[in-house]
Amino acid sequence: MNKQNVVVRFCGDSGDGMQLTGTMFSSLSAILGNEISTLPDFPAEIRAPQGTLGGVSGFQVNLGSGVFTPGDKADVIVAMNAAALKVCTLGSKFNVAGATYNTNDSMYKDNAVVIIDTDSFTKKDLEKALYQTENPFTELGIPESVQIVPVALTALTKESLKDSGLDNKSILKSRNMFALGLVCWFFNRPIDKAIHFLEGKFAKKAALIAPNVKVLTDGYNYGNNLALNIQTVTVEKSDSLTPGTYTSIAGNKATAWGLIAAAHKCGKRLFLGSYPITPATDIMHELAARKDMGVMVVQAEDEIAGVCTAIGASFAGDLAVTSTSGPGLSLKSEAVGLAVMAELPLVVIDVQRGGPSTGLPTKTEQTDLLQAIWGRNGECPAVVIAASTAANCFDYAYQACKIALENMTPVILLTDTYLANGTSLWKLPSMATLPTIQPQSVPEELKGKYNPSIRDERNVRYWAFPGMEGYEHRNIGLERDYKKGTISTNPENHENMVLTRQAKIDQIAQHIPALTVQGNIDSDTLLVGWGSTEGHLHAAANELNCALAHFNYINPLPANTQEILSQYKKIVVCELNNGQFATVLRAKIPGIELLQYNEIMGQPFAIERIVEHVKNI
Repeated sequence: MNKQNVVVRFCGDSGDGMQLTGTMFSSLSAILGNEISTLPDFPAEIRAPQGTLGGVSGFQVNLGSGVFTPGDKADVIVAMNAAALKVCTLGSKFNVAGATYNTNDSMYKDNAVVIIDTDSFTKKDLEKALYQTENPFTELGIPESVQIVPVALTALTKESLKDSGLDNKSILKSRNMFALGLVCWFFNRPIDKAIHFLEGKFAKKAALIAPNVKVLTDGYNYGNNLALNIQTVTVEKSDSLTPGTYTSIAGNKATAWGLIAAAHKCGKRLFLGSYPITPATDIMHELAARKDMGVMVVQAEDEIAGVCTAIGASFAGDLAVTSTSGPGLSLKSEAVGLAVMAELPLVVIDVQRGGPSTGLPTKTEQTDLLQAIWGRNGECPAVVIAASTAANCFDYAYQACKIALENMTPVILLTDTYLANGTSLWKLPSMATLPTIQPQSVPEELKGKYNPSIRDERNVRYWAFPGMEGYEHRNIGLERDYKKGTISTNPENHENMVLTRQAKIDQIAQHIPALTVQGNIDSDTLLVGWGSTEGHLHAAANELNCALAHFNYINPLPANTQEILSQYKKIVVCELNNGQFATVLRAKIPGIELLQYNEIMGQPFAIERIVEHVKNI
């Protein structure tokens, strides 16, 4: 059976290797020419009690052609235990007391194939997962149209590895590889490609390669020999891919590579001053591993120290970056204000997560937007941009560096947990095709008469740094004189400097891409979104046959924003927050009438809910 695209969800305990299994399957699919979009979905706890609802970890991948999102509901579920099946069936309501089954809440379609490990559905397993009866399928009200495929994954894995020399604990950890082999058979994936991934994964643990290859192969052969009364599926390759080299990439890794590319393009050293925080830490990990490319990383003692080391590096002439999530952005706000006042280039990466405070550290939201735009004392303008796919985190990290260096300003790049941990297909760019980056370096003619207030026609000051003879200067957080660059408390001068710094940000609108409209541009209805919701809104707009305007540049807005929005009778702003971008648009475009669709559940949008909401209005 051929299908344009399918959605697969691997689900089990946090220790069952669901993230590894899903990553391998999605990477394999990408190599075979499928577009992919993934959603790793795991709890914040390091390890909840085995077999409990709170410990369920999932990984969902949508693969095929014309893929925009990880999919609302799965065509195939691999449930490694009874708790996983319950969570997939009850969806977001699994931890609500007295929750009952509802087809609209489940994570799989009514005609889905559900593969279960029968060895993990014992009476004890059902009790741990809080079942009330000994028949989980009837209790959950799973429709007869859902095909349950029982496989003794645990017993078969033990039989496969009985002569491997591994201990029982290590053997049980290999159940995910048996399941992966079975799924590779189901989707006609060549087993040799999966074996190649395993050999790379365990390159530093050679003793684990042979056992994992064996159990993976046995899982594939088990499906191939028994057929399991299910029809295999062949997923169509994408027909829209241009020639080139492709890989599967996560948002955090793409962000790191975008920063490296920008540093090499402009001939600057890349410096990251940061502090570990979920879900941004992988950016620091990736950059710390790139000393071979001249990257410098300092893991500071806290968030404030991290951004301050980056500001010091910027003053010294480096491409300076700091990475964090929402709580860290709060802590960095005073130092970002220093960079605004000193007019130093600085890239601040905020990988948003559920908040406030510790909130939902492994779940996604778009709730830092207002903090990024206005969350500092005084009149403190900074550029704010947002990535919209895991792959284009590379592009917007690169653009953040370009804007910061060419306009001598902090730039805040917003991604989020969904983008950071999720993956998509990415075509490796050629360095030659990337936009040029021209740092605002001080010209030779200012030697001997330089001060940090001298500007060009765009109101952008020139950049000089220690070691440059004839360009000695001081640059601090106190207000400076517009002409002399010395400390000034003059009221008129302060107002002039405030307006000058704002004008410097405003003029950037003339140098960023114009806002475009996708979909049915002649529709009366326009969906509006920003950041990581683009794929979901694109799919919803297609289903609704309406128009979509999606924003990656937030502050300043594209120059034609008001012109575009004024063309539509109904504008629905869709966000994973309580209406923050709608608030920005109302502030920037007075008199505009906006409708809103907001979710704040720690998960990406479901396309069907957007469609239903818009149809209702």
